[in-house]
Amino acid sequence: MHLLTPRCQLLIQAAAIGFAPLAAALGQKQVISFTSSPGAFQLAGGAVSQPQILVSDNEYWGVVRAAGDLAKDFGRVTGTNLTLSNGQEGAKPAAYEYRPITQNYTHYEVNEPQHFDGPEYADPSLENTVIIVGTLGHSTVIDDLVKAGKLNVSEVEGKWESFATKVVEEPIVGCAKALVIAGSDPRGTIFGIYDISEQIGVSPWYWWADVPAKQSKEIYALPDGKVQGPPSVKYRGFFINDEQPGLSGWVQWNYPDTPYGDGYGANFYSNVFELLLRLRANYLWPALWGTMFEIDDPANQPLADAWEVVLGSSHTEPMMRAQNEFGNFYINKGLGPWAYNLNNKTIDEYFVYGAQRAKPYARNSLWTMGMRGTGDTAIEGLGVEVIVEMLETLVSNQRAIIEDVLEADITDVPQLWCLYKEVMSYILQGLTIPEDITLLWADDNWGNVRRVPIGNETARSGGAGVYYHFDYVGDTRNYKWINTIQLEKTAEQMQLAYAHGADRIWIVNVGDLKPLEIPLTHFLDMAYDINRWGVDNVTDWTLAWAAREFGSEHAADITDIMTRFGTYAGRRKFELVEPYVYSVVNYNEGDAILAQWQALVGDAQVVYDRLDEAYRPAFFEMVLHPVLGGQIIHQVHIGAGKNMVYANQHRNAANDLIAEVLERFNADANLTARWDSLLDGKWKHMLDQTHFGYDGYWQQPMRNVLPAMAYVQTAVSSIAGNVGIAIEGLNASIPGDNKYHANSGRNLVLPPLDRYGPATRWLDVYSRGTLDCEWRAEADLPWVKLRPQAGTVGPTNGTDSRVLVSIDWASAPAGGGDTLANISFSTGCGRDGFSRWYGAPVVQLPVSLCAVPANFTRGFVESDGHVAIEGPHYQRVHTPPGAAAAVSYRTLRNYGRTLGGVTLWPQSAPPQTPATAPALEYDVYLFTNASRANVTLYLSPTQNYLSDGTPLEFAVSLEPADAVGGSPPQVVQFVGESVGQGMPPGWGRAVADAVWGLAPAHRTTTTWRVAGEGAHRLRVWGLAPSVVVQKIVVDLGGVRESYLGPPESFLVGRDEVGGYDGTSFATGPGVVGQLTGSREGR
Repeated sequence: MHLLTPRCQLLIQAAAIGFAPLAAALGQKQVISFTSSPGAFQLAGGAVSQPQILVSDNEYWGVVRAAGDLAKDFGRVTGTNLTLSNGQEGAKPAAYEYRPITQNYTHYEVNEPQHFDGPEYADPSLENTVIIVGTLGHSTVIDDLVKAGKLNVSEVEGKWESFATKVVEEPIVGCAKALVIAGSDPRGTIFGIYDISEQIGVSPWYWWADVPAKQSKEIYALPDGKVQGPPSVKYRGFFINDEQPGLSGWVQWNYPDTPYGDGYGANFYSNVFELLLRLRANYLWPALWGTMFEIDDPANQPLADAWEVVLGSSHTEPMMRAQNEFGNFYINKGLGPWAYNLNNKTIDEYFVYGAQRAKPYARNSLWTMGMRGTGDTAIEGLGVEVIVEMLETLVSNQRAIIEDVLEADITDVPQLWCLYKEVMSYILQGLTIPEDITLLWADDNWGNVRRVPIGNETARSGGAGVYYHFDYVGDTRNYKWINTIQLEKTAEQMQLAYAHGADRIWIVNVGDLKPLEIPLTHFLDMAYDINRWGVDNVTDWTLAWAAREFGSEHAADITDIMTRFGTYAGRRKFELVEPYVYSVVNYNEGDAILAQWQALVGDAQVVYDRLDEAYRPAFFEMVLHPVLGGQIIHQVHIGAGKNMVYANQHRNAANDLIAEVLERFNADANLTARWDSLLDGKWKHMLDQTHFGYDGYWQQPMRNVLPAMAYVQTAVSSIAGNVGIAIEGLNASIPGDNKYHANSGRNLVLPPLDRYGPATRWLDVYSRGTLDCEWRAEADLPWVKLRPQAGTVGPTNGTDSRVLVSIDWASAPAGGGDTLANISFSTGCGRDGFSRWYGAPVVQLPVSLCAVPANFTRGFVESDGHVAIEGPHYQRVHTPPGAAAAVSYRTLRNYGRTLGGVTLWPQSAPPQTPATAPALEYDVYLFTNASRANVTLYLSPTQNYLSDGTPLEFAVSLEPADAVGGSPPQVVQFVGESVGQGMPPGWGRAVADAVWGLAPAHRTTTTWRVAGEGAHRLRVWGLAPSVVVQKIVVDLGGVRESYLGPPESFLVGRDEVGGYDGTSFATGPGVVGQLTGSREGR
């Protein structure tokens, strides 16, 4: 059987789903064509010389403004802008009037009216009108079409943010035909407008990511039209946060300062609002730390309303007031602390001002309720019971203020309470939240949903939502440089939340916004249509995104690149990569990581070189830069890790590694300089974020700093001789003394070889002196092969020798048993090669000649004292007699750290027991009888999303394959309780490692007795959805330290003796970024 390469699979997938509608607008029904077809209506080109868009003079200002964007978008595509008319001769631009606040920020007052102007109007040209845009009940022309029976809006009328698009004959007197876009409300109309913009070839990221518009002279509207109903999630948006130094540095460079800081004014936010709406989102939490949205520019708040953007404020900024307002205008003026138990009267007045200021814009406001401590911290100094009582009083007062100021029924005013960190635990302490307030559950800041609605929470009128993170400042360490998001993980977690009813609000922390274009787009597309873009459709989404931004001819390659990047970056945030993380001696792990990145960079560069010049900036920003940056991070840290090992082995090459690491560190600086010079410095300072130099403290370093390395003195040779020997699996070296083996020891033992393990082991012959020395190695068994057997090492030779050790299995003895091969060495340098004080060095190779019986036809085979299995590679699903019929398992492709994951399905399924849940069944053949065989699961770092009262569990059983009745499984609760703002025990390592299962404190290991050699049956139960099994390791005493675990074991029925590689995780079948042995290198 020939396996298709990932790229071939993607090409077939692309052909199967078809690119045209997907590339035009992600997941949206196609209504635009660039070629004529029966019934199609020409909007631009041909005889249409001066096409016009018509709006009514009573239309919402934000709709008119968006229609002006559409007119310009046609110009971006065809070279000729459409004109815009409101049907009146000599009409002035539409005006949005507002009254800016005065500079008294403790007592609400306003200045004289000001206004925003809409786009310029042209005189009406009915015969040239090709597009009519309007909102039901707010557009005379649309309402007249409905009354005349020419436009059916029954499927959108009264619906949230819905629209209908249809070609209509003789819509108005003097116009033969027009494409009509009718929205149920202003944002519905705006989304209908931007749907056309996207379909004609203008990306939502045309400005923020420099995606060029697709060029076409002729544009047609298809006759069938479309109806777009309400989005899956009502409020969908992002939070600009952690904005220093990147975004704020860029803002300083491009916008004049406001009276209170960096230039986060209306000119900046107009670009943000446009992007948000083009992404079919509606909700914004503005920048927080160095700004005050409503104060920095008094035009900001009215501008959001004018654009029809729903304004909110972050989890730490209640009642429409920016966090910094209280410090600047209350604390600094002696008006008391931010402590409700001490200063409630002043704080209530502070809230009143926020309500008064927001009242003119209440239609587009979503109120954050509650209160945290100063500077986004927990309330301190009070007991939990006191805090709960105080918060209930505070929120009651907040609601009374809103009702009084807005003169509205509070149940009609959208509100949320963000249950962030410690606030979530208050519910367990009895906190009562009015049911019309949306419960905004938060993730753990690392993309793992902490809670979903349970019990009677699902029936609350306020519903529920999720506050999610693509960027974070805090424990265990900041991650805020560039994109490290795996889309598959986001899809799994957000679909889990949605399946449990969290569909009212999705808001995501995007930090500086700019480096997170791809995960943000994916997140908002899921929120808009979760049924179209769920966990099973991530590859389809990426294909469609790549086709939209860069053309269908490059989409398969870019999808493959970004799928691999998501896996590589998602293994560990770049800020958390350190020299110790990936092993440089075990399982060829470090080399395999570097080889994967090298191949990825090569493939990304090929696409970059093939792209037209106009597309290269966008590709560099969103694809090539993060790929290059990720490679450099790993080159620096793995290189530094190798340096320390080599220095302990006294290799001359330790110094070469310092030079290589320094060159890569400088390459990082050059990459930033390349970014800053892009497009004449358009994005200069946006990527000023430091990312090297974390030293155990969570906060960002003030400057990039190299990891520690060691320099070897090369002018004097090692006292143990000019030539040294090091081997796979150990830091030790011979001849000579070191802390890794007994004094004066001269033997090192390689990890074993057998028919079912790695094809090769390696040893290094290296220089540790001033002389060039020839060397030669000999094995005492003829069927043990060394490649090469001889060479030269030394300072002028410039390289060490890696010797691959293998077995000629055709010549090896038949039968079972173990044997030991001895590899001896000689040099041409006499006693200067190996000092005779320490004895002649010998490397020993254990060889197992065991074979599985002929009747074991399918299953994994022990080698090197362990069995390692990728979770999705189970042999079958075992279904017990009492299993729930609707519950099964779902394989999550391209998910997790290496290959994929397996989880219980559907995601709405309740927790199970081994008696009711199916089990994943793996066949294994074990040679070792062990009193303690440890079975460790690598599980995604999920939280107790059904509350600590219903903790997540898994179960495992291991027994001989012929066992009757079955051994009782061990049931394990692997996620502990959260206390206060603390996370479960072991959480820090779990999110850093991207799995539960690596840290000693993680409870994912069960212990079993293996009585003897033979076939065994391993069963694994995930006892709730989101218990995602990525990998299983059965340790019979041979597992060595690594980050990703041993490579997947030999699978009888799939692998062949002599054809199985097994030298690293990256050579395993189906692994994301699978390498062949020849691509791995050193």
